[in-house]
Amino acid sequence: MAYTKTNKVRLVSTRMHQKNAPGDEISLVQENLDIILSYNYILFENQYYVQKKGVAMGSPCGSSYPIMSRCYVDRSNFVLQVPKSVCSELCAIGFRKAAQVGQPACCFDCVPCSKGEISNKTDASNCIICPEELWSNEKRDKCVPKIIDYLSFNDPLGSILTILASAFSLISASFLCIFVKFQDSPIVKANNRELSYLLLCGLILCFICPIIFIGKPQYLSCILRQTAFGVIFSICVSSLQAKTVIVVIAFKATRPTSTLRLWVGSRWIPYSIVTFSAITQLIICVVWIAVATPFPQKNINSELGKIIFECNEGSTVMLYCMLCYLGLLATVCFIIAFLAKNLPDSFNEAKHITFSMVVFISVWLSFIPAYVSTRGKYVVVVEIFTILASSAGLLFCIFIPKMYIILLRPDLNTREKLTGK
Repeated sequence: MAYTKTNKVRLVSTRMHQKNAPGDEISLVQENLDIILSYNYILFENQYYVQKKGVAMGSPCGSSYPIMSRCYVDRSNFVLQVPKSVCSELCAIGFRKAAQVGQPACCFDCVPCSKGEISNKTDASNCIICPEELWSNEKRDKCVPKIIDYLSFNDPLGSILTILASAFSLISASFLCIFVKFQDSPIVKANNRELSYLLLCGLILCFICPIIFIGKPQYLSCILRQTAFGVIFSICVSSLQAKTVIVVIAFKATRPTSTLRLWVGSRWIPYSIVTFSAITQLIICVVWIAVATPFPQKNINSELGKIIFECNEGSTVMLYCMLCYLGLLATVCFIIAFLAKNLPDSFNEAKHITFSMVVFISVWLSFIPAYVSTRGKYVVVVEIFTILASSAGLLFCIFIPKMYIILLRPDLNTREKLTGK
């Protein structure tokens, strides 16, 4: 019998047969004598003693005494200690036993429990998996509630995005006030000022939309945030499309034989374009809500140790249908504006619309891969940033040139300067 750490066993039988080193059989009789069972352990009066540190290791009776022999020893060289029957230390709390390959069952390694698992007792053979809404602490000795995570107003990102959305809304509102104040000036009256008012109101709402995305998801906010954003953006893009159509009609109708002369000054054409585009997007959103209503949910699989409060969009197909329709409106608007950008005019708004559509389409094309690849609250951050960036592109590309003329160059705000005559 081999020992990695020598052990001691009390003789319990009245008589025990054992062979000594030469191979001769001897008889051991249980007596109140020191029984030597190893080189450094003895048993005396039902208590185990181990050799003190500094005492030379070896048989206390000398080399002539084999293991399992009897002799008198000097117990002053020994101290009271229970011998160990394993070759490894006990595994602490938070660890589990892992058998060593090729070693006896008493030999093992202590392995830390994996994330999401615990062991709350020493020398555990297996770790316990925490329930779904709980997670292991750093010591892996108990399960604690998972961290609740969502984009809140107190979050640094949430605060920054809220400030940006509010700032852009105020800028849009100030532009609207300036337009109303200078409503009779040529730069405001050019190319349908009512559409400019509608576009500015739509942009104000576009900048307010991201605030619905921030905060703990609720049933109503999950329904409104995508649908409201889709309908409002459709109004904005279709307003630009109507503006571009007006420019094309105005210049093409100058030919005597042109049939477009009948449509010059018509108000129902731009309003019908905006109304039809917005109603189509509204129908898509209503069908979306009716077929697969968005709802708040707890996502426990997105990030380890966290529960993500998020909105389940109900139907990813309907979400992309809404986005694709928005992209279709932007593409049509870009094509019309691009074809009209070289029409003769000192202030041809089609040039600015073309550039704004390039910015708008580029931002939303970048949004799709970013939206698919992100997880958790950062999905909301990506969408909010995209809404703000595309709305800001429309606001500055369309209205900054007009604000420059109204506020800084009033000498250019005349009919002669605008028409180049």
